[in-house]
Amino acid sequence: MGRRKRPATTHGIAVVDKPAGVTSHDVVAMLRKRFDERQVGHGGTLDPSATGVLVVAVGKATKLLRFVEKTSKAYVGEIVFGVETDSLDADGEVTATHDMDEVPVAAAQAMVDAHLVGDIEQIPPMVSAIKIDGKRLHELAREGIEVERPPRPVTIHSFTLMPTEEPNVLLAAVECSSGTYIRTLAADLGHLLGGGAHLRNLRRTAVGRFTLGEAGSPDECELLPVAEAVRTLDRVDVTEQVGGLVMNGRVLPAWDGAPPWAVFGPDESLLAVYEPHGAHDAKPMVVVPQT
Repeated sequence: MGRRKRPATTHGIAVVDKPAGVTSHDVVAMLRKRFDERQVGHGGTLDPSATGVLVVAVGKATKLLRFVEKTSKAYVGEIVFGVETDSLDADGEVTATHDMDEVPVAAAQAMVDAHLVGDIEQIPPMVSAIKIDGKRLHELAREGIEVERPPRPVTIHSFTLMPTEEPNVLLAAVECSSGTYIRTLAADLGHLLGGGAHLRNLRRTAVGRFTLGEAGSPDECELLPVAEAVRTLDRVDVTEQVGGLVMNGRVLPAWDGAPPWAVFGPDESLLAVYEPHGAHDAKPMVVVPQT
């Protein structure tokens, strides 16, 4: 008979500045140990070589990770023109080289503006964590297997290029929807300019309203209140009587504002997140335990 899981006793949201050389799962393991809590998860994978904002939920906050994962992201990174790799970043093996010693910023930006901003489609890289027929792409890639990947729609809100001291390297700042692969943007831009490119030194600067300014190392990051997980949602404050209905998962009349709604009780505690139900009502997506 297996051991019974100990109920979570530590709850909150940590904004981690992930260092290079560790996986997102490694960071989760670090915080499990630091907070002595098994119920820990993250809201959006960063590659081992990438750094920056990784939002980690502890305890009952893990129920709210979906509202972190689906928010927009912001990144900065360097696009190296003239060299393609099998992983589309600097960690991969070189697969092709091109004569692209100097890439004019204006020409590259014009190509970005014409083809890589707004609603676009991307083919996920083979090193991604997407599953095809039950197996993750990066697992297939390690076995030397490449499979057909259907393109996925993403939205690029902004994609700005800036010069660096290296003539074949441009600094890119990107704001995009969840699910966007920055390495794919770099590779696609290289192809659009008649050659190839790869990405290096990727750093995530924001996940929704979570930014580097409040991030800390895995050993020092602050544990924020559970309600911070829904900081991007419209807030609804209810009475103690209505709060009791919310905690019982009742369907209620919809509120003003944009759904989903974060519902708070009179003691400022987050009770639930509600979504539309029918034409005039709302139902719970998540009810947050209060003990």
